[in-house]
Amino acid sequence: MYNVMGKTAAEFMDNAEIERALAAAKERAKDKKEVERIIHKASGFGGLTHEEAGVLSYVEDKELIGQMFAAAKQIKKHIYGNRIVMFAPLYLSDYCVNECRYCGYHHSSCMERKKLTQEEIVQEVKALEKMGHKRLALETGEDPKNCPLDYVLESIKTIYSIHFDNGAIRRVNVNIAATTVENYKRLKEAGIGTYILFQETYHKPTYEQQHPKGPKSNYEYHTTAHDRAMEAGIDDVGLGVLYGLYDWHFDLVGQIMHAEHLEAVFGVGPHTISMLRIRDAGDVKKTDYKHAVSDDDYKKIVAIMRMTVPYTGMILSTREGGAYRDSVIELGISQVSAGSATGVGGYTIKTQQPQFEIEDHRTPIEMTKELIKDGYIPSFCTACYRQGRTGDRFMRLAKTGQISNICQPNALLTLKEYAVDYGDDEFKSMANKLIARQLEEIPNDTVREKAKEYLAKIENGERDFRF
Repeated sequence: MYNVMGKTAAEFMDNAEIERALAAAKERAKDKKEVERIIHKASGFGGLTHEEAGVLSYVEDKELIGQMFAAAKQIKKHIYGNRIVMFAPLYLSDYCVNECRYCGYHHSSCMERKKLTQEEIVQEVKALEKMGHKRLALETGEDPKNCPLDYVLESIKTIYSIHFDNGAIRRVNVNIAATTVENYKRLKEAGIGTYILFQETYHKPTYEQQHPKGPKSNYEYHTTAHDRAMEAGIDDVGLGVLYGLYDWHFDLVGQIMHAEHLEAVFGVGPHTISMLRIRDAGDVKKTDYKHAVSDDDYKKIVAIMRMTVPYTGMILSTREGGAYRDSVIELGISQVSAGSATGVGGYTIKTQQPQFEIEDHRTPIEMTKELIKDGYIPSFCTACYRQGRTGDRFMRLAKTGQISNICQPNALLTLKEYAVDYGDDEFKSMANKLIARQLEEIPNDTVREKAKEYLAKIENGERDFRF
């Protein structure tokens, strides 16, 4: 029986409720006025229910889809402005005891396994800092023997200690396997940013078929992991579905129900939602999956998610190709990876098999130039995390519209740092022109003048100013 406040996955992720919502959505999607009502509601920045999102997922009328895309763009601009946060993944270990059928690291793979030493982590982080990255997402396979939590915690400490030239990693997000409340407390104490865990699919029979062996095969334990993380005091958690494992309509509604559950129980929904599609991975081929999502449907998914959870950061990885990726960003994406390597030691050793094949091979400087050309502000900001603006404190700022007085100047300050430290002449010119224009759009006079003062100090060699 569905219960958004339930403590078990069987309650808050009741598959029968998803099927009921989708059956009703198919009929409601035929009513143009009902669809327009839902789009109008979303345009008020208050979000949608999982039932309403389901209705939009079945819309095929091109005019209505155009209205949906327009609403998604408006919502993203209203809340996040033109800012796009930059990050990169860092793979620590590809040892894994799970047999996930879609993953290049599955246990029975014949690949040679590797775990980075702390010395190798130093070299990887220096390479990332040399690219200008300030925010990392740590990735590991699940293997308690070869990649225990103590190793992850030691690695986080190492990463935060490295300062190469003007580089420094200021936020480490962590994507590791579901674990206990006590272990999440240890991650919290280590100073992580967001705890990320991908559900892959909410359709329980497909989940169990795709995870036949290993700890991850436990649907209940995996689906309730974010609850345990938040009970342990981790304010920011991230969700993710691997679209293509099952019918995307089902997983879209399931992902939104998960967000509704976290909001209902903890008073704050997911800090991020990663928008992922199945990709080739080692001996795994995306063509093996009959539910693979088309480019057009993927754009609908992104737009509907932005309309439904307007205050959540939405992440687009290098799984998507460059030109197509740029066209998706405008529909609601607020964070992108750049210059990514998806294998262990991928930035310096470059001999390991990647977890999956990437489609966007642009360097961070190439990506940031393209973003500026498209009217965005590339941001390397980590200020909210470091100032304690996490969880409900961040959401209050977003929902009241005050975030523009903080995020806008912080984005400009970090862009200036990036331009001075890593930009070529073309980039510096592009960035300086953008900063000059955007400064005038900061609503608060005091904040604007203080930002100008900080920008001058950055030009003279000082670093790490933030609001």
